[in-house]
Amino acid sequence: MRLILLGPPGAGKGTQSARLVKRYGIPQLSTGDMLRAAVAAGTPIGLQAKAIMDAGNLVPDEVVVGIVAERIEEADARKGFILDGFPRTIAQADALEKMLASKGVKLDAVVELKVDQSKLTDRITKRADETLARGEPVRKDDDPEVFKTRLAAYNRDTAVISPYYKAGGRLIEIDGMRSIDEVSSDIAATLDRLDEQVESR
Repeated sequence: MRLILLGPPGAGKGTQSARLVKRYGIPQLSTGDMLRAAVAAGTPIGLQAKAIMDAGNLVPDEVVVGIVAERIEEADARKGFILDGFPRTIAQADALEKMLASKGVKLDAVVELKVDQSKLTDRITKRADETLARGEPVRKDDDPEVFKTRLAAYNRDTAVISPYYKAGGRLIEIDGMRSIDEVSSDIAATLDRLDEQVESR
């Protein structure tokens, strides 16, 4: 099962990714983790990325896609993977498609967790208030202002990915405002149906 998981910050992608990892026995691939691992391992593309980062520049799409290409060749990703946090732009989505096609690999689905963003912001604010009331420091991700900035960045840069995959008929929209278990069940049932359709062809 080869999946992309989409959704704004706070939608529950990390939680659902962890459950999908357990269900399918496939790795969750975060571009940040892959980048660090490639640099640490000193792979050719990792060294290229390190030189770019050391110069204070952003790693270009072709290098990020190259790192994804390296990572999905590893044994644990042969039967599938979950991409979380990538692609973030149409250019990255196009580059990913070309790279996968060159390997004869196809994405099975793109799952988007649909959420009410105003309720999401309220939820984060409430969580921060409760944390402060307990006399505990608020995690950076739970700081309402930081969250609003991340949400604005998502809407500006990454939300365009959904229509891209919808146009290709691969987007599966899941109501992410329900309980964790209900969302997990809905994703599992949808992917099972997808599996059955593929097998019956």
